[in-house]
Amino acid sequence: MTAPRDEAREHVGFDFHALSERERYKLMIGTIVPRPIALVTTVDPEGRINAAPFSFFNCLSADPPILALGVENHDDMSFKDTALNIRLTEVFTVNIVSHAIAEAMHACAVNFPRGVDELAMAGLTAAPGVKVASPFIHEAPAAFECRRHVTLELGRSRQIILGEIVYAHYRSEVVDTERLRVDPAQLDAIARLGGSTCATIRDRFDMATPTLAEMAERRAASSQ
Repeated sequence: MTAPRDEAREHVGFDFHALSERERYKLMIGTIVPRPIALVTTVDPEGRINAAPFSFFNCLSADPPILALGVENHDDMSFKDTALNIRLTEVFTVNIVSHAIAEAMHACAVNFPRGVDELAMAGLTAAPGVKVASPFIHEAPAAFECRRHVTLELGRSRQIILGEIVYAHYRSEVVDTERLRVDPAQLDAIARLGGSTCATIRDRFDMATPTLAEMAERRAASSQ
């Protein structure tokens, strides 16, 4: 069965070349939803821990296992602590944000002075990495230790950092170690919408991709 067309609905358009950076940002973050949140932990060359959340984040490849972070520079174009630490150490850890640590994640977004341990300020626990120097967050339902694969410079204001996953941590109740199946209810991840709005993934439904035969049957039924 095909989706019905609503001829009465109208569309409005926006020329992105005619919009300001802020206007483009508002349209993009309000439309490309939900976006997973990466609470990224890094260390500087002296071993000081930094933690910051990013919602310009997703997985890109399983072979090799690559994920991506979009990191914006400060207004003066200097690097944020996350980008600088990754540039200097070549490693970072992406911690998945569950509903249980949502408020702590927001605390890590506070603009603390460089060198302040955001995890300590947020009441989260740093656990030693296995293959990288950056820690993972003990309270996070899952975390990926990453080595920097490549950094794409997008103009002066933003970098896309691709990281290769070298080790993964899961809380025991989150993953079936035999089938390698992650339980979304136990993961209980949150996502970012537009503005300051977040959402859970607690409402779910299954939708299998139809076969060619099933599509033919649907088309035949809709034409009757």
